Amino acid sequence: MSADVASYRRVLSEACARAGLDDIGAEPLRLGENAIFTLPGKVVARIARPGQLNAARREVQVARWLADHGVPAVMVVEGVEQPVNVSGRGVTFWRQLADHRHGTPAEVAEALHRLHSLPPPSEFAQLNPFTRLPERIDAATTLTEDDRGWLRGRLAALTAGYQDRPAGLAACVVHGDAWVGNVVTTTDGRTVLLDLERCSIGPPEWDLVSTAIKHTSFGWITAAEYRDFADRYSHDVTAWEGFELFRDIRELRMTCYLAQHAAEHSGSHEEAARRVASLRGSHGPRPWEWTPAL
Repeated sequence: MSADVASYRRVLSEACARAGLDDIGAEPLRLGENAIFTLPGKVVARIARPGQLNAARREVQVARWLADHGVPAVMVVEGVEQPVNVSGRGVTFWRQLADHRHGTPAEVAEALHRLHSLPPPSEFAQLNPFTRLPERIDAATTLTEDDRGWLRGRLAALTAGYQDRPAGLAACVVHGDAWVGNVVTTTDGRTVLLDLERCSIGPPEWDLVSTAIKHTSFGWITAAEYRDFADRYSHDVTAWEGFELFRDIRELRMTCYLAQHAAEHSGSHEEAARRVASLRGSHGPRPWEWTPAL
């Protein structure tokens, strides 16, 4: 057992004991931005990074709000006060989904259209598309100091641009991280929203740009798939005046995530360097040959 897994298991054991849940036989499902374990009784435990207690609290709040509005999304285990705070880590407990696959661009469009149509509640936070980026850059220790300095300058420029962004669609509830891994379809045909910690009130274009750049920036989906996405949502974000700004912010987020990940996983060093070089203009025009991060 690695030191990381052992550390997560200690947190999980304490959280389960306090929540009255059984962690015997718990198995790691994913150890990434959050550590996710399966538990007996078709329960999934999600362990956030230190300092992300408020994000975990928001995710529980959003999941319950979506359930009240009949929107298919991950469901919290009721009867447990959540999140459980274990040494600054927020631990949450969820009902395990049926077998599922990543959503298609068309399914993502339909799920977002449904979400964006809901009346925004006043208690939801405003979107911050730059959340945690300074910390990610600081943690990206495999990058050169020149690259990290450039990323900080890029972050400052895009932050200023976002404050003066062009007018667009009316603000609404946005998912915040609407890629196909966070919008999944189960074997019984339900399209379900996952990873709700960035859900907030903001411009719907922020959700739409995540699929758009899969075609325009990386060539991960075809032109036909993107056109179907835009048609099903009834809006083409690439035609909006602010598209390049939102595209650049999303690309920066993807780069900073991989750069932080590379500091902890040597197999990501090359990809992190490639992404920074692309942003700095060393790999020519888009689409770039980035490898999707899992």
